[in-house]
Amino acid sequence: MLARYERNLSALSEKEVDYLATKTVAVVGCGGLGGYLIEYLGRLGIGSILAADGDRFEVSNLNRQLLCDTSNLGENKAEAAKKRMATVNPAVRFTALPIRIDAANGKELLNGADLIMDAVDGIAARFALEETAEALGIPLIHGAVAGWYGQVTTVYPGDRTMETVYRRENSATERNRGIEAQLGNLSFGPAFVAALQTAEAIKVLLCRGERLGRRLLVADLLENDFETIDLRRSNASGKEVNE
Repeated sequence: MLARYERNLSALSEKEVDYLATKTVAVVGCGGLGGYLIEYLGRLGIGSILAADGDRFEVSNLNRQLLCDTSNLGENKAEAAKKRMATVNPAVRFTALPIRIDAANGKELLNGADLIMDAVDGIAARFALEETAEALGIPLIHGAVAGWYGQVTTVYPGDRTMETVYRRENSATERNRGIEAQLGNLSFGPAFVAALQTAEAIKVLLCRGERLGRRLLVADLLENDFETIDLRRSNASGKEVNE
C-alpha cells in the first residue's frame, strides 16, 4: 500500500485499499458532480478512472465546477480532469474520453469499468447510462443536484431504477434538464452529492454497509431534511433534479 493512503486506515483495511487500486470506475460527465467525483475517487486510491465528457468549460461553470478556472475556459472537461489528476495522484491510470456517452457508444467506450458514476446533465443521458451499465453487467451510481436539493441511488443491472425516478416522457429531448434550470446550482451542491455518490461507490465495490439499491436518498439542504424513499413500494417519482 502506498504511503499516501495511510489516512484511509482504519476506516478501510489495508487489504481493501489494495483492492480498490485494482478497480476501474467510469465517471460520465466532468462538470459539477463529475469534477468532485474524480477528485474523491482519485484521492481514495481507485486504480483506474475513465472520464468522459464532450463539453467545454464556459464562464457559467465557474460558480461550482472544481475543474473549471479562469485559465481553462474553452478547454474540454475530460482533458482538464486528466491534467488535474496528474497533479493530485499520478498513480491513477487515467483515460480521458472527450466525447458524449450515449446508448450507441457507451458499451464500447466504457467496457472494462467495474462501476459507472452518473454525473450527466440530462434525463435522456441517464436512461442511456442505465442501459449501458445493464449491458455491461455493472452497477450505476446515480446522483443529481439542483438548487438546495440532491439525490443519490444505486442502480444494479436489471433494476431499471431510472424508470421510477424519472418519467420516460421527460427524456424526449436529449438534454432535458428537469427542474435544474429553475432551481439553479450552488457551489456546495455538487460537492455534497458527489461525496454521497463516492461513499456509495466504495460500499458497492467493497460490499460493505447499507447500500441504496432500489432506494432513493433525497436531501433538502435548506431545511436539513433527509429522506430515503423505498422505490419498491412507491410509484411516485423522486425529485427530478440534475447536475
